[in-house]
Amino acid sequence: MANIGYIRVSTQHQNTGRQHEDFSAKGITIDKLYEEKISGKNTDRPQLKAMLQYVREGDTVYAESFSRLARSTRDLLEIVEDLTSKGVQFVSLKENVDTSTPQGKFMLTVFAGLAQLERDTILQRQREGIDLCLSEGRAYGRPTAKISDTFATHYQQWKAGKIKAIDFMKAENLPKSTFYKLVKRFEEDTNK
Repeated sequence: MANIGYIRVSTQHQNTGRQHEDFSAKGITIDKLYEEKISGKNTDRPQLKAMLQYVREGDTVYAESFSRLARSTRDLLEIVEDLTSKGVQFVSLKENVDTSTPQGKFMLTVFAGLAQLERDTILQRQREGIDLCLSEGRAYGRPTAKISDTFATHYQQWKAGKIKAIDFMKAENLPKSTFYKLVKRFEEDTNK
């Protein structure tokens, strides 16, 4: 009987530290941990598959929340059904649900449905916003950064070593990522 931990975040840039701390804060000793940085939009995840193959009867799988294990109600219920058929319990720390009890199974279904509703509602609002912008002929998404009238002057000073990149960014009031995108665009336009 082992305690199995499953940790997931959606992107490489996100940190898993909080989920590790959740196990420690609850006093749970994890015997084997599966961790990945990949979207939970479906179950095609290497560490999830490995964890499902590894678990044995009597094991307990711990996750910070349902959304770490699956993003759709169907996927969550299928994963938990797979675990249950192997005699494995699932415990969600955030929702405080233990599938070894009838109440836990019921709450799992309710919370999974709510998580699916939240995801579908977000996607619906996003689609409605895009459709509205398209019907009104407006652009949507993040606005494209513009090259200012002073950009060429600052660019020449920077390339000549008269100012540093940070000074260039401050003069143009640009964050680092936008600055380098504009430099690239400016150089491409200039070299045409």
